[in-house]
Amino acid sequence: MYSFKQKIKLALTACLLSTGILPAIAQQSYELNQGWKCTKANTVQASGTQISSPQFDLSAWKPAVVPGTVLTTQLANKEIPDPFYGLNNEKIPDIYHVGKEYYTYWFVKDFEEKKPASGEKVWLKFRGINYSCEIFVNGQKVNKEPFEGMFLRKAFDITNLLASNGKNRLAVIVYPSNSPGNPNGGQGGDGTIAKNVAIQYTAGWDWIRPIRDRNTGIWDKVQIEKTGLVNLKDPHVITLVSGVRTPEGLQQPAIVKTTAELENTSDSPVSGVLSFKLNGQTVSEKLTLPAKSSKTYKIKDLIVNNPKLWWPAGYGPQNLYDAEFSFTPNGQKVSDFEKLQVGIREIQTSWNTTTQSRQIAVNGQKIFIKGGNWIISDAMLRFSKERYDAEIRYHRDMNLNLIRIWGGALVERPEFYEACDKYGLLVFQDFWMSGDCNGRWIDPMKKEDQWTRRKYPDNHPLFLESAADMIKMVRNFPSLAMWCGGNEITPPEDILVPLRDKILPELDGTRWFVDYSNSDAMSYNFLGGNGDGPYGIQPLEVFWQQRTFPFNSEVGSVGTGDYESLKRFIPEENLKVPYHNTGTKPDTVWTYHTYTGVGYNQFIDPYGKPKDIKDFGLKAQLVNYDQYRGLMEGFSAHQWDWYTGVIIWKTQNPWTAMRGQMYDYYLDPNACLYGLRSGSELVHIMANPIDGMLMMVNNNFTAKRNLMLVATAYDTKGNSKLITKVFTYIEATSIKKILSVKNILDELGAKDGSFLSLQLLDENQKIVSDNFYWYPNTEGKYSGLQTMPTANVEVVAKRLSGDKIEVSLTNKDEKTIAFFNRVSLVNSQSKERILPTFYDDNYVSITPKTTKKVVLEAKAGTQPTQISIEGWNLPIRYIDIK
Repeated sequence: MYSFKQKIKLALTACLLSTGILPAIAQQSYELNQGWKCTKANTVQASGTQISSPQFDLSAWKPAVVPGTVLTTQLANKEIPDPFYGLNNEKIPDIYHVGKEYYTYWFVKDFEEKKPASGEKVWLKFRGINYSCEIFVNGQKVNKEPFEGMFLRKAFDITNLLASNGKNRLAVIVYPSNSPGNPNGGQGGDGTIAKNVAIQYTAGWDWIRPIRDRNTGIWDKVQIEKTGLVNLKDPHVITLVSGVRTPEGLQQPAIVKTTAELENTSDSPVSGVLSFKLNGQTVSEKLTLPAKSSKTYKIKDLIVNNPKLWWPAGYGPQNLYDAEFSFTPNGQKVSDFEKLQVGIREIQTSWNTTTQSRQIAVNGQKIFIKGGNWIISDAMLRFSKERYDAEIRYHRDMNLNLIRIWGGALVERPEFYEACDKYGLLVFQDFWMSGDCNGRWIDPMKKEDQWTRRKYPDNHPLFLESAADMIKMVRNFPSLAMWCGGNEITPPEDILVPLRDKILPELDGTRWFVDYSNSDAMSYNFLGGNGDGPYGIQPLEVFWQQRTFPFNSEVGSVGTGDYESLKRFIPEENLKVPYHNTGTKPDTVWTYHTYTGVGYNQFIDPYGKPKDIKDFGLKAQLVNYDQYRGLMEGFSAHQWDWYTGVIIWKTQNPWTAMRGQMYDYYLDPNACLYGLRSGSELVHIMANPIDGMLMMVNNNFTAKRNLMLVATAYDTKGNSKLITKVFTYIEATSIKKILSVKNILDELGAKDGSFLSLQLLDENQKIVSDNFYWYPNTEGKYSGLQTMPTANVEVVAKRLSGDKIEVSLTNKDEKTIAFFNRVSLVNSQSKERILPTFYDDNYVSITPKTTKKVVLEAKAGTQPTQISIEGWNLPIRYIDIK
């Protein structure tokens, strides 16, 4: 259930006119997101009262990006180079060295809003400023109390500050924090960044370089909102779904519980009706609000018969209901209202005594968690609804069902949660703590000792106030499933206890809270160590035979892109094969973008040492695909006996790094995404790399019968051997062993390696699961791949409805396999990929005399497009779209 203001004046008025209801006030909400100006604070001697006067001259000031940071403004004004390219970030002054004055800025916005009629209020709302500020409107200071902390929302009544002629000026001076941290190369630099209630990674981590201004600025939305004298705030919707439900069929009723905060700004009591409307039903309460008061009120329960439920991706539809809260004073029109979308669902958790870990259920059905760790969409906080939508769609396309928001970042924005609601991704939301900065370990890179760091942040009441505010901001989203005290460490006791025992029960009370990300309360640590991992590339056998933590919050790490991806942020002179057993040091640009320690070398060598950077990129994709398919298959093979969940570290990067990503910063997917997509299928056929056992996995709530398994082995010359073609079935939420193919593959591939094609077909002979493996010879080398002839593939691309294109790939050869082919949508003139583009499969292999189809979708606009295809034994080709 997500809550957001929808008070655009014209749209609202049209809506109300159509229903015959017209409010006495013109309700509206709009963003102040254009036309801002800025200057460095130490370049102007005037005060805030002077600057905020509409007569003050701004002609020498520069355009500003709001929402944004000082760095995004500097980049827009071409005062700095792109910090995500090459070594450009080293050219930008760091706040630790130049001082906070360097990044202290004035931001000014002129806006038109007339002083309203009696009975109306105008509010100035901020959704995030980093780190503290002073606010002025028309020569008067707005915030009488300090406004600090990155995560607080604030709303100010500016009704009496508005100019009579409607010409107003807003001026905000934004100060960086007093503790920016020394970016000395440690996790969170020297750790003192954690003295703030703010993002920690901006002082640097092992997957990112320091953000030089530490995200100083008006980084989130600024809005003007108009209401009546009673302001309706932070409505809360709880849905209760009893019993064990299924996505299909008639549903038993669901209960909807609601509250809302009402602020009476007038000097007199106000009587009226607080209402909640959903699914054509309305419940309401008659209330009398004391003068100058703010209080949360409960409305009677609403019963929804035969509800359309919200389910995680793959398990059922993501049904959402339009809903509305409103307050109407007696004898008057609506004073204020909030529109929401409500997802009717219930999150449950229980302790699995077999695995000794927590398991998650939705609507009574247990869900094996397949998740990805998420940092933030953009390290410079350049957020957009469109980018959120694309990134969450990619996670849905990986067949994942959960995203964990890592504790060194933030409580994600409502637009992020809207996308998760839309695509069915559950969310595991950390608060702002990390074991690295907050003192879990001894660390010579840190400035202060563990006992001192254990007390971070400096302002505990501000942490708790911010936590309460962020809970209110996102608690209505059905995708939000879990709260977590911090990454790899609990908050200090005077934060943890009130957060756990008072704030969360009072403001939410419906979700599981775990004290830290690898707590024994989540996943019993019977192995010792940190409770997560392993990290880096692993032999596939590790995922199948070495039992790790039963709800593993972090495992994985690689994700280097191909040549097309690398050249977007690595200068041409540095585009060389990275350190690869040559005895030379890694290139500094590669190291800067966190390639060091990724560990591709020993895993690429069996494919033959890379000839050039393009060859390296292709072979890295083979490793990527195999690694993430194998990881998820290994965990799935032991679901409910070893594991209740696994969360990949990580699935995305907020800048141009080379590790832990299924797609790059520019939203270009690499083979990790499609390997993970394959291994995470809801119904999946797979082969154990140790004993060759073919296994079926069914994550669904229903049994699957009348499935046909077709298993075919190939040598690298394309000679085939049908292993089995048999009907089979599998019960709900279970795993089933079928037969071992190890001896056949060992014999077939002893000299040059082999291939294995596995397919599950339903009763209509449609493919349910399609899995294609490649195996090395007895020496562990893929020698047969080196001698494969060029494949003869016929490619036909035709436009379907909307933005979809179907690409048919037909292998015309009698024996040659067309191995590991990437399909891309490109600009037909520049040949550059169009991003983002979503593919229902990629890096596909086509066996002899067969056809595979790839459907892609992208909003290419007016640019001319073609399809490109390139594979292991298929030189790049460009195909016109019919």
